[in-house]
Amino acid sequence: MTERVLIFDASTLISFAMNGLLNYLEELKKLFPGKFIIPQEVKYEIIERPLTIKRFELEALQINQLLLNKTLELPSSLGLSDKKISEETNRLIEIANSAFTENGKPIHLIDSGETACIAVGNMLNEKNIPTLLVIDERTTRLLCEKPENLKKLLSKKHHVPIKYNKNSLVNFTGFRIIRSAELGFLAYKKGLVKIQDKKVLDALLYALKFKGCSISTEEIEELKRLK
Repeated sequence: MTERVLIFDASTLISFAMNGLLNYLEELKKLFPGKFIIPQEVKYEIIERPLTIKRFELEALQINQLLLNKTLELPSSLGLSDKKISEETNRLIEIANSAFTENGKPIHLIDSGETACIAVGNMLNEKNIPTLLVIDERTTRLLCEKPENLKKLLSKKHHVPIKYNKNSLVNFTGFRIIRSAELGFLAYKKGLVKIQDKKVLDALLYALKFKGCSISTEEIEELKRLK
């Protein structure tokens, strides 16, 4: 039985790729008692579609190499059906994108990649396999962890009162979520970052922040205090 599973959304892998840090994922995987999983929907977002765009082709090839060397694996390696994941993903997208409303109109929140991660997480939870979602994008994290805070954020953004159906979000709650920043910090703690300079952790965390990881300056300083 797999001891633990990390389910990666595109956002975290993009943050690592844009900073040239994918080798840290390879090294972390060697230390991890379990699997790093990406759903087919995430594979499409970070490998298949970018391979057709010259600007993103190199990063797509680099991430694909992680699939080839089994640093990353697909849900089928855990016996999960792509068809069932797709069906569950579509169901959850419909729920999430109708849960919050502005003047009675639903607000689009999430797309197939991050939703597929949640779908896979639910399926693994049913098998009693411990999971962590690895997501840098703020909206999805708030949807799973603090929907009330997402409601406040959306109200501030749209400048109107936002309503949401808390009961409809039962399939989105109860997940533990980490970001590329926490993985970068773990790589530092495990001695995988070979740069010998006292500023390296600060530089690493801010690099991830500026390349898409939704983390505040206060959260970065908190991580630095844990070193």
